[in-house]
Amino acid sequence: MHLRSSSNHAMRAPILPLLSSVFKSSVFVFAFAFSALAIAEDASTPPATPPPAEASRAAIDTAIRRGVDFLVTHQNKNGSWGGPTRTKDLNIYAPLPGAHHAFRAGASGLALAGLLDSADIRPEVLAAIDKGAAWTAAELPHLRRADQTTTYNVWGHAYGLRAISRLYQREKEPAKKAAWASLAQGQVDLENRYEDVNGGWGYLDLFDGLTTQKPSGLPTSFTTATVLLAMAEAREVMGVKLDDKIVKHSIASIEYQKTPDFCYVYSFSHRWRPRVDINRPAGSLARSQSCNACLRIFGDKSVTDEVLTTWADRFLARQGFLSNGRKRPVPHEAQFRIAGYFYYYGIFYFTRAADLLPKAAHAKYAKRLAAIILDLQEKDGSWWDYELYDYHQSYGTGYVLMALAWCRDNIPAGG
Repeated sequence: MHLRSSSNHAMRAPILPLLSSVFKSSVFVFAFAFSALAIAEDASTPPATPPPAEASRAAIDTAIRRGVDFLVTHQNKNGSWGGPTRTKDLNIYAPLPGAHHAFRAGASGLALAGLLDSADIRPEVLAAIDKGAAWTAAELPHLRRADQTTTYNVWGHAYGLRAISRLYQREKEPAKKAAWASLAQGQVDLENRYEDVNGGWGYLDLFDGLTTQKPSGLPTSFTTATVLLAMAEAREVMGVKLDDKIVKHSIASIEYQKTPDFCYVYSFSHRWRPRVDINRPAGSLARSQSCNACLRIFGDKSVTDEVLTTWADRFLARQGFLSNGRKRPVPHEAQFRIAGYFYYYGIFYFTRAADLLPKAAHAKYAKRLAAIILDLQEKDGSWWDYELYDYHQSYGTGYVLMALAWCRDNIPAGG
């Protein structure tokens, strides 16, 4: 007993001065921190915050021209954009050959829409538009899902509709306008065919082990919003007919995935886990732009100007969360499980949501958004966020040209 006691005392002895020293240091640190806090609280003016960066109309015009030049010089001979090359160690699941038909249709629709929105009338640009239009008219009617595990084709139909709406507006001859409207109606009908049994649309159908005629997999909030917004534009521009039952079913799916703060969970099954990181505000930055715009356009009065303003300001303040995922090779590896391919998606749909605000608010958002975009343009004039075979520069540049065209059109001349 004595030896154990002596040993314990010997072990404790050198520790006591150390504990005393730590205690004194802790008191000093606490006192210093408290003093600093008091000084900060006593300061009559807060530290100056630099004003947010804004882009000029001239800088936007220059960036648009460079982006247009990239698309013109990288168009495929058949008029499309992108392809299944430039593979890497980790490639997105893509059943052959149909997945690549869908990727190419989506990338080509975005690139063509971007060229049209640029309003560039140089001969080489008009020739590229004509080639893209011919490819669209010939190929989109044949687009289907690759197999029963994927529905990537819904993206091709949606962004094909975006391009077709612009081609319709550009066309002067009544017969050709009618042909574009007919093609658009066919794309709407194909989208309807692939609506999920739970309402809305997704892009994968491989998690439930079922093989069904209509997808029964994973409808996502943002894919559903993407499809419905393209349909709404086509209806407004060309008068295409939407299936009210499918629209109502799909809107309900988005509503199921909405949280009280107007975040939107990633997919239908996530509605049971609304506060995991991917479903929190930072994870929903891009999704909230498209979903809020979609619900507002289809008559949801809960998406007020205040909601749109809150999420526009939040996007500009926190887009760094999205940018942190940009160019990462693994989807959803960034904080809040953000995948790189959400970046320019969010940029474009920011403009769709902001456009629903009063006109007086547009210019300030246009200048700030454009400043972010211009700083990210690549040396070759493109924009890209996730290396998807050889489609990423085409779809990224298409998204951005549409967004920059909105910015340009909402900044006064000379601004």
